[in-house]
Amino acid sequence: MATSSGTMRQSGGLLVRAVLPCTILLAGWIGYSKLAEQVEEKPTPAAEERTLRTKVEKLEVIDYPVVIKTHGVVQAHNRVTLAAEIAGAVTKVSPSFEAGAYFSKGEVLLEIDEQNYKTALAIAESRLLAAKSALKLANLNEERKLRLIKSNAVSQAEVEVASATREQAEADADLAATEVERAKLDLKRTKVLAPFDGRVQTKSIGLGQMTSPNSPLGEIFAVDFAEVRLPISARQREYLELPEFADDAPVEVVLQDAINEDSDASWRARIVRTEGVLDENSRELFAIARIDDPFGRNSDNPPLRIGQPVVASIEGVVLRDVIALPRAAVRQLDKIVLVDSSEKTLLPLSIDSIWSDAEHVIVSSSEIPTGKWLATTAMVFTPEGAKVDIIPDASPPESLAKCTSANDSESAAN
Repeated sequence: MATSSGTMRQSGGLLVRAVLPCTILLAGWIGYSKLAEQVEEKPTPAAEERTLRTKVEKLEVIDYPVVIKTHGVVQAHNRVTLAAEIAGAVTKVSPSFEAGAYFSKGEVLLEIDEQNYKTALAIAESRLLAAKSALKLANLNEERKLRLIKSNAVSQAEVEVASATREQAEADADLAATEVERAKLDLKRTKVLAPFDGRVQTKSIGLGQMTSPNSPLGEIFAVDFAEVRLPISARQREYLELPEFADDAPVEVVLQDAINEDSDASWRARIVRTEGVLDENSRELFAIARIDDPFGRNSDNPPLRIGQPVVASIEGVVLRDVIALPRAAVRQLDKIVLVDSSEKTLLPLSIDSIWSDAEHVIVSSSEIPTGKWLATTAMVFTPEGAKVDIIPDASPPESLAKCTSANDSESAAN
């Protein structure tokens, strides 16, 4: 029995070893057959045709005034370093001689100790009196010698000596008079006067300090008008008529604050001259604009500070018979899309601009065909001749319009 059972187990193991590879091969063949079958693809649905839609703007032929935008910094037209002309101790400083203070022409800003200069003037005047007395004696002596020579009472040599003495006395008197004038001038220089109406930028000296000739006292600048140096490019110069000579008409300019863009403040200026030399690096021409009363002392204008950066809008020439295209409607700098007003079809067009600024691109009216509108909506694909739907301009709902009309009527009745 034991032998029979062992024989059966051995036969079963052999059967499993024979059947298992066959089963694996059969499963592989069935899987391959399934994968090899061609999958039937569902037909792709036809693409839905979409009509292009755009807003349009009517194009009008106009005369367009060119406005040149540039920038600059406000500068004082006359800025000087105030310096002492004599030596001495500062004995008085005016309240007008402080940083930021205003002063008027001829106002005493600072005083230097004058005692030494009063003494020098007194000495010079005494020397002048002595020189005048010596001159008077020399004149009398010469006149007496001239009378005596007629009677041969004196020699010619004595007359010549008297004349030479008189000439020497005249020179001494002139020198003494000059010394008096110099002493008076030095005494006058003890008071430092304002050379013009202006304002103090910096003060370099104080009460009790010693000065010497040419020592700086402070920096001051004139306030009657200020100037702005404005760079003008070669392209911008084509549309400006800048003054070249003193009798040329000035060009109007409007200045605005370049730091605070939200500020509504503006200042009127005039370009009165150009520097006449192109910048070596940029090849720009600098125009000089003048602003009268920059600190608003004689007007209600807000003060315009020295050193303040400004944006300048300069009135240029007027372009005749042109079309102003919104800059947002111009693509790739020179591409626009037109819409036929009757057929409602697209017409892409390349343009050659005459002028452009931040808001508009200006083209000649001859470049735009008649009977066309300008497409203002950005479209990715704009085939020529494609039909478009015009998007109407947004308008308030009828109920809102009626409500607004009713409110206006009630307000008028009240």
